[in-house]
Amino acid sequence: MSSEEERLEQVVEMLSPLGEITWKEMMGEYLLYLDRFGFGGIYDDRLMLKPTPSVDRMIPDAPREAPYPGAGAMVVADSVPLEILMELLPQMCFELPKKKACRPF
Repeated sequence: MSSEEERLEQVVEMLSPLGEITWKEMMGEYLLYLDRFGFGGIYDDRLMLKPTPSVDRMIPDAPREAPYPGAGAMVVADSVPLEILMELLPQMCFELPKKKACRPF
């Protein structure tokens, strides 16, 4: 199942106060970047985060699932309150490698 562009728009708008949110479409899903740090993606219309020490510390009980067959588990963040996401994502950027620029939304 592919993700809907409306879900992408919703997530980008929600997280835009943090900085530049960009994305890369890949096989019907969206990889997400904050200031060129790849922090997660939208898979089957679900916001999923890469597992990092900050994620483990701040949302330890969040469910984990593989975004697609053969992939490693990611954290399903749809039920994480926005206030926590706004605090968490900048911390994650210190733990992730910087990527090439993507197109802005």
